[in-house]
Amino acid sequence: MTQYVDFADRLARALLETHADAILAADPSGIIRFWNPGAARIFGFTEDQALGRSLDLIIPEKLRARHWKGWNRVIQTGKSRYAADQVLAVPAMTSNGRRISVEFTIMMLHGQDGGVEGIGAILRDVTVRFNELRELRAKIAGAPPA
Repeated sequence: MTQYVDFADRLARALLETHADAILAADPSGIIRFWNPGAARIFGFTEDQALGRSLDLIIPEKLRARHWKGWNRVIQTGKSRYAADQVLAVPAMTSNGRRISVEFTIMMLHGQDGGVEGIGAILRDVTVRFNELRELRAKIAGAPPA
């Protein structure tokens, strides 16, 4: 059993330190409490620039009201309308104001009392694929791409 725990700990550290995917977590008020190297690479904000800041840092302004409505519902109920096996796709913002497309999964972070202590997410930049699909759909529809 000790070998398994040790291996799991090494795996967890490697996952959290990855540069490939963004892994972040925020407390119930939406303040960023964890920001891995992948998040820095994808969004362009260093860990120091992101920690302690609102998730508004990466949410496009016109989507914030909808985001916070859903966020607050999830924090209050402890349940997301998205199943654990679903990948969500949304626009996000980088440090230079560029809009990107990300796919992500969320996980609830529960305290010892069972209450929600925050939400974690694993995100991947899918901008290139999103743009390719949009162009392909436009070609199929006979319209010029946006």
